[in-house]
Amino acid sequence: MPDLSDTSFTPDDFNYMQRAIELAKKGHYTTSPNPRVGCVIVKDGKLVGEGYHKRAGSGHAEVNALAMAGEKARGATAYVTLEPCSHYGRTPPCAEALVKAGVAKVIAAMVDPNPQVSGRGIKILQQAGIDTQAGLLESDARELNPGFIQLMSAGMPYVRCKLAASLDGKTAMASGESKWITSPQARQDVQRLRAQSCAIISGADSIITDNAKMTVRWPELGSAREGYPEANLRQPIRVIIDTQNRLTPDLALFEHDSPIILIRSTIENLPSWPHFVEQVALPRVENHCGEQKLDLRALLKYLAGKGLNDVLVESGASLAGAFLEQNLVNELVLYQAPKLMGGAAKSLVTMPGIAKLSDAKALKIKDVRMLGPDIRIRAILKENN
Repeated sequence: MPDLSDTSFTPDDFNYMQRAIELAKKGHYTTSPNPRVGCVIVKDGKLVGEGYHKRAGSGHAEVNALAMAGEKARGATAYVTLEPCSHYGRTPPCAEALVKAGVAKVIAAMVDPNPQVSGRGIKILQQAGIDTQAGLLESDARELNPGFIQLMSAGMPYVRCKLAASLDGKTAMASGESKWITSPQARQDVQRLRAQSCAIISGADSIITDNAKMTVRWPELGSAREGYPEANLRQPIRVIIDTQNRLTPDLALFEHDSPIILIRSTIENLPSWPHFVEQVALPRVENHCGEQKLDLRALLKYLAGKGLNDVLVESGASLAGAFLEQNLVNELVLYQAPKLMGGAAKSLVTMPGIAKLSDAKALKIKDVRMLGPDIRIRAILKENN
């Protein structure tokens, strides 16, 4: 790893890196599965170029900022939220572009989390005589890309589990009635969660009970629609666990022409599916009750192998409980409505393996806020972070 011990940053450095982070956020719903990255180029105390990564396959943040700066990039300082890339993909290496442009200094918020390439972009810059520093506002930069970081460092996607309940922790009446427990503001926020995800995991029970489509509905994105035209809407891959082969092509799920992966135990003589449906057989494992259930870890590894690094679990109590019980969830997003639904109503999650208080899943609250009349709680699971 190159020597980055000199990390004396000025107030201006902080301000310019903060601008780069704000630029990176503009790609929040569009870059998946690529990281969200922003870049600012400054010369003689003036901002001469800025850019961000807009979508996978398009120009990276540094390239867009250099295009704006033009000849003014020579002798300038570049602030970038992630170490400039050092490899050829769908676009050339950004480290080489910065060298070619003649920048004098590069400050990166964080190094690349991929252990196979970490530090290589910085090394290219240093070998070209460019002054290089890293670590400025690193925690803020890491918050931009939890999925990318998790995949690069652990080989697994970052998993959010979304749950919605009454104040007494109920998700539906005993009859199954559940529309709508939470407010329109909370449901808009769920749409934004879907829009930022590479994939949504749900179970056949939820799909059949609600005849759900599991798509992002652009009109319900609220403020996220600003700068995000409906024509550019990116739908996450819908991953449906149906080990008993109960889904049928007439369900609303299959009305939208966007990718679906049906997860099976075996693939046999099944109905003819639309062209956007893929079927995948994965192994089963024995759970705490001695039952053979789908291997959820194998599912996540399969999704990681497809480059899907930011996954949303949006399902019923049993599947959500299984992910939580097996420590496969990084972040819990819980919406609570100011309602009391009573003891006969259905509970939030089912975790049969937890029999003692000492087995309870420990959480760390990251954020609590009001969404209309509802409360949204974001928490991380301590065992998996």
